Amino acid sequence: MLDYDAQDATALAALVESGEVSAGELLDIALERVQAVNGKINAVVMLAEEIARRKIAEGLPEGPLRGVPFLLKDLGAEAVDYPCNNGSRLFAGTRYGQDSAIYARLAAMGLVVFGRTTAPEGGIGPATEAAVYGGPTRNPWDLSRTPGGSSGGAGAAVAAGIVPAAHGSDGGGSVRIPASNCGLFGLKATRSRLPDGPYVGEGWAGMAIDGFLTRSVRDSAVLLDGTHGADLGAPYRAPPLRGTFRAAIEQAPGPLRIALCATTFTGAPVHPECRRAVLDAAALLEEMGHNVVPARPAAADTTGMMRAWTDIVACGAALSVRKAVAARGRPLAEGEVEGVTWGAITHAAQVSGDRYLECVNIVHAYGRSMEAFMLDYDILLSPTMAEPPAQIGRFGHATEDYVGYRTGPEGVFAYSPFTAAFNASGQPAATVPLYWTEAELPVGVHLAARFGEDERLMSLCAELERARPWFGRRPPLLRPLGAGS
Repeated sequence: MLDYDAQDATALAALVESGEVSAGELLDIALERVQAVNGKINAVVMLAEEIARRKIAEGLPEGPLRGVPFLLKDLGAEAVDYPCNNGSRLFAGTRYGQDSAIYARLAAMGLVVFGRTTAPEGGIGPATEAAVYGGPTRNPWDLSRTPGGSSGGAGAAVAAGIVPAAHGSDGGGSVRIPASNCGLFGLKATRSRLPDGPYVGEGWAGMAIDGFLTRSVRDSAVLLDGTHGADLGAPYRAPPLRGTFRAAIEQAPGPLRIALCATTFTGAPVHPECRRAVLDAAALLEEMGHNVVPARPAAADTTGMMRAWTDIVACGAALSVRKAVAARGRPLAEGEVEGVTWGAITHAAQVSGDRYLECVNIVHAYGRSMEAFMLDYDILLSPTMAEPPAQIGRFGHATEDYVGYRTGPEGVFAYSPFTAAFNASGQPAATVPLYWTEAELPVGVHLAARFGEDERLMSLCAELERARPWFGRRPPLLRPLGAGS
């Protein structure tokens, strides 16, 4: 009997390679898990079992994750065989005439894609409660709380043991927020490390990038090795890697100088559990031989960057809706987009062309300030979030106050003040699941490296995983199914 929950994707691929289990049998297990838990968490949509079985029957590519069940986010990762809702009733059932570069590379790794995972409309929220799915997506660790967003369905599906790893994307923390909320590992690579084409040259002025949510660091390393690199005609490229992500996790990073920020980057306090998590991580890093120094990137205008980010994302949302409406030839009907999206469209109409360009320059200036801060440090350590996972409904999309939703005192940036900084700067950043509250809520710890230093960051994350393994932790939702605690 295969203990599915005891294996990461890399281990499952090895079992397929050895003949101990077949790709079809792994798909059976993944679908059984969907049947068992998806009614509680509402994470998997657009099931495509027939397509997955056809691809197995036709013969999977001889890639490093051959035969492993996998899910795409229901936003981006355009693929001919897998329609997409983009988290929206307006875009429901969208079909594509060409595979995206990221999907083509994932398929070449031998993964068995059998569906998509939920996302908030347009990817603009830190919770996944889109109307198109008929209800919120819930966190397997506590069903009253959100798994995060915008890759919330991916985080919930991996945490619930449906798949060992899943595709996500990150334009303001959308891989790292759900990874933190769901007790997973999530890394946002250096800007343009992964391909965006052919549908776009960049997302949100270069701040958005694809990524993965995984239970092990090595699965992220294998997925990144299989997908990184510019696609044809990419407008810019990340600095080349020195080796591979897989090689990086086998190497110790050496003693590092680490800046510890236990407040927000503007100096505001965070929730006591988040502060405890980062101080605990700092103590662990010191035990491992690293030099941890309290420091904060105070010179970087984080507040100004957040305002610019808000304007840029509003313009992106308005553009996508306008194009969809123009393509079908009839106006937007009431209820086709949610309140926050409508608020974003309204706000975008007030953003002039010169303001948009100014926002891009503000984001670029922010990156320069953050890189200047990093001249004295190898790693910037902080909480991933300012609070533990939020209650369902706090970040619902009914409000049309888009700016307040993002920048208000109880808004998105108050809840998640760290992650978007590194979408703006382009630096690689990761969340590591080192801490759980007494109520068994995961609280992630955030690590960011200098621009282009993805391998150093990955090496440190793997070192932390070896020092304090988290792989065996499973949410209460899984325990009746026989998975470990």
